[in-house]
Amino acid sequence: MFSENNLNSAIGWIHYPLLTMGSMEITAAKLFGIVLIIFLAWWIASLLERAVCRMAEHNARLAASKSSIYAWARVIRYIIWILGTLFGLNMVGFNLASFALVGGAIGVGIGLGLQNIVGNFISGIILLLEKTLKVGDFVDLESGVRGHVREIGLRYTRVTTNDEVDVIVPNSEFINGRVVNWTFNNRLRRMRIPFGVAYGSDKLAVREAGLRAARKVECTYEDTTHKCDVWLVGMGDSSLDFQLTVWVGPNFVDRPANTEARYMWAIHDELIAADIEIPFPQRDLHVRSGTINVRMDDGSKN
Repeated sequence: MFSENNLNSAIGWIHYPLLTMGSMEITAAKLFGIVLIIFLAWWIASLLERAVCRMAEHNARLAASKSSIYAWARVIRYIIWILGTLFGLNMVGFNLASFALVGGAIGVGIGLGLQNIVGNFISGIILLLEKTLKVGDFVDLESGVRGHVREIGLRYTRVTTNDEVDVIVPNSEFINGRVVNWTFNNRLRRMRIPFGVAYGSDKLAVREAGLRAARKVECTYEDTTHKCDVWLVGMGDSSLDFQLTVWVGPNFVDRPANTEARYMWAIHDELIAADIEIPFPQRDLHVRSGTINVRMDDGSKN
C-alpha cells in the first residue's frame, strides 16, 4: 500500500534541488512545469496558425492574400513560442535576469556550430516578412532544385518537384544563393523552344510552320503585347537553328518540361506537314584514285 510516508518522500524528491544557479534552485517540479507550459504554448500557437489559414481558405475576400496571411500566421506562431517559453520560465520561479551564464553558453554554442541553425531561422523570418518567397511559388534554385514551395518552416523550406519529390532546402540558401521565382508577380512567361531545319529550307515557310504549331498548343497565350515569333538564331554544322518564342499562360508556367515537350511535338508535326526537311548528322565519302576521303559536317577532310 502507498503510505503517507511514501507520498511525503515523493513530494520531497520532486522539490529536491537538482541544480543550483546562484540563488536559484532547479527542481524536478520546476522542470516539469517548464515542459508543460512550453508544450501548451507550442500547441496553442500551432492551433492558432491552422485556424487562421483555414479562415483564409474559406473566406473569398482573404483568398487573394492567402500567402500574406500564411506568412503573418507563421510569424505570430514563432512569437507565441518565444513569449510562452519566457512566461513559463518566469511562472515557475526562474529569474530571467540570472540567465547571463546560460546566454553566454548559448553564444559559445553558436560560435561552435549552431550558427547554421540560427542563420536558417533568421533567414526564414526574412523570407516571411519580405514576401519575396511565398507558399505556392514555383522556384528554380542555384543548386538545381526546381518545384513548388509548400512550406516555409523554422529551419527549412519544403519544395515539391513536379515528380512529387519533397526536397528540404535550408532557408539560408534562399537568402545567399540565386533564386529564380517563376511566379513572383507575373503568371505569364516567355519560353524559347529550339529546333533546326536543313539548309536550303524556305525560311518563311519555317516561320509559318512554327507559328501554326504555337497556336495549336493550348499553353499559348497571345494578345497585342504578347506575340509568338520564330527567330533564326544560328547556322549550325548541319542545320539552320531557329527558336520559337512563345508566351505561356498561367496554368502551364510551373510545368516547363511538359510545356516544352508539347511545343516540340507540335513543331515536328507542322514541319512534316509542310514538307520541311529535319536535318541529321551526315558524312560524305569520296573515293579518288584508291584513296578514301571522309568529308565531315564542317567540310574538313580526313
